[in-house]
Amino acid sequence: MSDFKPIEIQDKPLFDEFLAKDPPQVSELTFTNLFIWRHHYQPAWMERKGCLLIVFHPKGGEPYGLCPFGPGDKREALDILCTELATQTSDVRICRVGEEFVTHSLDPEAYEVVPDRDNSDYVYLAKDLIHLSGNKYHRKKNHLNQFLKNHPFEYRPLDTDLVKRVLGMQEAWCQIRECVLKPDLFAEDFAVREALTHFGELGYQGGAVLIHSVVQAFSLGEPLNPDTAVIHIEKANPDILGLYAAINQLFCLNAWSHMTYINREQDMGVEGLRKAKESYYPHHMVKKYTVKPK
Repeated sequence: MSDFKPIEIQDKPLFDEFLAKDPPQVSELTFTNLFIWRHHYQPAWMERKGCLLIVFHPKGGEPYGLCPFGPGDKREALDILCTELATQTSDVRICRVGEEFVTHSLDPEAYEVVPDRDNSDYVYLAKDLIHLSGNKYHRKKNHLNQFLKNHPFEYRPLDTDLVKRVLGMQEAWCQIRECVLKPDLFAEDFAVREALTHFGELGYQGGAVLIHSVVQAFSLGEPLNPDTAVIHIEKANPDILGLYAAINQLFCLNAWSHMTYINREQDMGVEGLRKAKESYYPHHMVKKYTVKPK
């Protein structure tokens, strides 16, 4: 681990430079995502062969790598990453690997490839999420219209003045769900707080729905590549009918109408989450794989 170092906010320009030269398809590969989840996954990185190499050290789990990214030699970078991982664990694996990497940067003679459906990303046409046109979106459009009809609301893009109020909603949301008692929700709460408290530095966009000046829903996202935005966080008061449909539609309309696609990340194998993501009829999936040396 001598050459690896933890991710810090001052690393953002370097990561952005490498990602701009090698635009990702998988939702994990943004600096915002890596930074806000760093306490849970404890990522460490180094630069080799014109690529950035990242190893996750998840709490309570074995280390694993992400696929190298950048303009350099990914095949050599992958070999180096696996060699480094072998000094830390007997279970050497590279996770959340996109199909493009598997197809173009992998030696099939040297690596085993295992599909990872639970972590594959749902990608939608932006215009579908904005307009909700056609019979398949009839129920979503009804939910949205019910909300618009029944609630005097204000949609606002996230700014520094609004961050404190969004933090207040997140705190209330977590108290209701007892986040401190549930490891997954506790880790997510930490990530949301990291995102919000570093709002200006991370450079993502956000939007919030306010009812009677109280934040009742918010969403955070950023460009993933030139034609795709990725939604990192979306929260809404579940007691307000149609609010989830509203924050989804309003954030896409106001922040991402210039994009072709919206990546809404994975379902992690959670049945309710899978059903919710499928109900918006993805245009395609970004298939992901786990790669292991043979």
